[in-house]
Amino acid sequence: MTSDQTANLLYSLLFLVLVVSSLAARRLPIGIAVRYALAWLAIFAGAAVLYSFRGIARQGWEQVRTEFFPGAPIQDGKTIRVRMEEDGHFHVDAQVNGHALKFPIDSGATTTTLSQIGASAAGVPIDAYGFPVATQTANGVAMMKRARIGSLSIGSIVRTDFPVLVSADQEDAVNLLGMNFLSSLSNWRVEGREMILEP
Repeated sequence: MTSDQTANLLYSLLFLVLVVSSLAARRLPIGIAVRYALAWLAIFAGAAVLYSFRGIARQGWEQVRTEFFPGAPIQDGKTIRVRMEEDGHFHVDAQVNGHALKFPIDSGATTTTLSQIGASAAGVPIDAYGFPVATQTANGVAMMKRARIGSLSIGSIVRTDFPVLVSADQEDAVNLLGMNFLSSLSNWRVEGREMILEP
C-alpha cells in the first residue's frame, strides 16, 4: 500500500468515526440511527466511486461541455484539444486581454487578425499612424492595421505582446487565428475531428 493509499484510508476511517460518534451523541432510536448510518454510508460509497472514476468522469464532463460549448478548448494536461464544428472548421474560444472572443483557426492565414469590433471590445491599441497592410482574403484584398495584443490565451496556452492585424473595415466582424500563433507552438496537428495544440 502506498503512502497516498494509507492516507486516504486513514481519512476514510476518521470520517466514519466522526459520523458514528455524532449519531451516538444524539441518542437517537436504534432504527433511525441505522437509517442515518446507512444514508451516510451510501453518500460515502458514492463519493468513493466518483473519486475512483474521476478520470472517466472528467472525460464525460468534457464531452458534455463540448456539446453545449463547441468552441471551448479542452485541457488535456498541457495539451489543448479543439473539436471540429458542424461546418467542418475549427473554432476556439480565446481570451484577448481577458475578454472572450471566438476565433476560427485558419492555417492559411499568415497572421492572426481581429475585427475592429473585437479589437475595441478587448482594448487592443491599433497603430493608427502606421502604414496599412494589404492582405489577401477569401473575399479579396483587405486593408489591415498593425496592433499588438497584451495577452492572448487559449486554455493554458498564453502568448503576450502578440502581433496581430486589425481590419480597417468597420463592417468586417471576423477574427482569425493564423499561422503566427500556430507556429509559436511546439506542435499542432489534426487527428480525426480534433485539432491538437501543444505549447
